[in-house]
Amino acid sequence: MAWYDDARFYHIYPLGLVDAPKKNEYTTTVHRMKEINPWIDHIKSIGCNAIYIGPLFESVGHGYETTDYKKLDSRLGDNDDLKNFVNECHEKDVKVIFDGVFNHTGRDFFAFKDLQENRENSRYRDWFCNVNFHGNNEYNDGFSYDNWGGYNLLVKLNQRNPEVQEYIEDVIRFWVDEFDVDGIRLDAADVLDFDFMQMLRRVANDVKPDFWLMGEVIHGDYSKWVNDGTLHSVTNYQLHKALYSGHNDHNYYEIAHTVNRLYDMGGRRPDGLKLYNFVDNHDVERLYTKLTNKEHFIPIHILMYTLPGVPSIYYGSEFGIEGKKEQYSDDSLRPALNIEDYKDSIKTNKFTNVISKLGKARSKIPALSHGYFTQVYLTNRQYAFLRSYNNLNIIVAVNNDDNPCGMNIGGALGSNEYIGVLTGEKVQVNNGSIYVNIKGNSGDIFIPNVEGAFKMVNEESEPEVKKQYEERKQEPEKICEEYVPESKQEDRIITIEEAVNNQVTNVEEKPVEQPVDKQTPVAPVLKPVVQEPGPVVGYSEDFENGRIAGLQEAILAIMSKYGPVTDQMKRDVYNQTHIPSLINWVKSFN
Repeated sequence: MAWYDDARFYHIYPLGLVDAPKKNEYTTTVHRMKEINPWIDHIKSIGCNAIYIGPLFESVGHGYETTDYKKLDSRLGDNDDLKNFVNECHEKDVKVIFDGVFNHTGRDFFAFKDLQENRENSRYRDWFCNVNFHGNNEYNDGFSYDNWGGYNLLVKLNQRNPEVQEYIEDVIRFWVDEFDVDGIRLDAADVLDFDFMQMLRRVANDVKPDFWLMGEVIHGDYSKWVNDGTLHSVTNYQLHKALYSGHNDHNYYEIAHTVNRLYDMGGRRPDGLKLYNFVDNHDVERLYTKLTNKEHFIPIHILMYTLPGVPSIYYGSEFGIEGKKEQYSDDSLRPALNIEDYKDSIKTNKFTNVISKLGKARSKIPALSHGYFTQVYLTNRQYAFLRSYNNLNIIVAVNNDDNPCGMNIGGALGSNEYIGVLTGEKVQVNNGSIYVNIKGNSGDIFIPNVEGAFKMVNEESEPEVKKQYEERKQEPEKICEEYVPESKQEDRIITIEEAVNNQVTNVEEKPVEQPVDKQTPVAPVLKPVVQEPGPVVGYSEDFENGRIAGLQEAILAIMSKYGPVTDQMKRDVYNQTHIPSLINWVKSFN
């Protein structure tokens, strides 16, 4: 297996972290990169073993308008500073991936400067898309060109030009030779040319064993990008949205529906789609800011670390910091932080403490990275599933209610006793099921309680955790009242919104036939059975088509407020006909 199959990422936006000037004057080099090195030990301490850092290379402003792909941004330091950072990470068994901004360049990029100077006679005129010398722009260049997102600051590269492809290939090889980088996160991958991405994959396969390509993709069928010919992974924005809104709305059906749909995309195999899971990043509001109930921070992170995919923490979010997106600035999402201010956070901050436990659990429980996924329990406020690997079933259970909740969870469990990794709770297996009491706004990971299992994944002493759990058990308990037995499912009243967004899922005790060899995880003993909602009064195919068209027009209208809507943007919208995805798309603008 490749290193990224067991990765727990830490995401750093370096220009913000070190409080670099917002504009690069290209005059002096300041070695701020050295301020990031002390973070490496902290990153290890919370269980992360990989860093995604960027943008890094010379630019004029926020970093995504690249001036020089082979020079560290002078606001951060010089190339030796970046080499030293990667070397120190590797010495501590931490992998590093860079931001690759290959869809567009900045206006100070050498090829564009030549185009400005030599116009029609520039040898680089075909390096950029749709250069029109009969047009103009707000910079009064005397010509126009394609850009990214309506911003002429970001000049779109012609990815079909062989010279451009050769140049980017040379850049990647330089990054590997010069800095020993382990992979690249491709900015704006959802608008990259697919032939271009195939070229990148060929280069990735050649430059270094297990060199990882992860792309920024918002919506759509992720399997179009994640396959043997293009990328290894993409950003899982669909789960990102479901995790926070599913908790704000007390709607685990939304999360379960999203997880099942994504798992289906990957052929219902743990190695089908290794998506990059996150709850916030440098472009979206901090999770803690978005939550109606701040205590939901904990069950959300339990899910992010235990659902299929590769988990990632955005710098500072492990402390529960705020960050609100503003209309004309992302500065609050990319703050300057000093690690000395958080040096005791694992002991003093409950959020950091839980995340560190989750990181260590993920590193020591193979099923969380490689196991099959099977949903076994679902109500609006409670959710449980199995991760199954090598004949062992690991149970994850979460509760978004303010009150404790008793849950009876089945799954033909292969042990006499299970123990909670986060709480130390021991529960007996009866007829293949366990009964657990999950604290309000919390959750746990239950593993077979074989000798040394608890200590293997938790550094706290078992007696102390047991004491804490015994004290917690004094709180009032309730049985989950929202659970609807299968025999009563037909009595439920289902709205149109629920019909298109939710799936009611139970399990049927049937063996799953899967080929088993040394490379293949053993499949779960339960087969998920999805019950589609029954007929809905007033529903028709015409209604659904009209709803799709209405959502598409709403998305285009919102897009137009942010800049020109290109033909490609229109095609992307009209090609999406999945109603829940369209709804998520609309909500993503908020």
